[in-house]
Amino acid sequence: MSETDTPAVDGAVLKRTDAVDAETVDAAEGLTKRVLLDESDGAPHFAMRRFELAAGAAVPRHTNEIEHEQYVLSGEYVVGIGDREHAVNPGDALLIPAGVEHWYRNEGDEPGSFICVVPNGDDAIELVE
Repeated sequence: MSETDTPAVDGAVLKRTDAVDAETVDAAEGLTKRVLLDESDGAPHFAMRRFELAAGAAVPRHTNEIEHEQYVLSGEYVVGIGDREHAVNPGDALLIPAGVEHWYRNEGDEPGSFICVVPNGDDAIELVE
């Protein structure tokens, strides 16, 4: 086991966020993702990811085939869901059902970050024009 993964009791895993590489997200400039836990860690049902949306960055309108459950960690940014926009702050939680159009926009001077939990398995992202 590496420093990243620390075995615990009965298959539990401790993973340090700063030891997980951030990946750029192709669909949006200024968005990075760290996969904190998923099937490769033994998580049977869900993947937990941490996203960071840079100041001035935006994620285009899109849909996913799977639901997204999100928890805002830092920053203030806008999340569009369906035909409404919502300013979100640390401590806010969102449920974005499968197939619902959504997008993100960070007009602030600070990055925004959030945890996103999704069911394990394949997901298709479709950009909406």
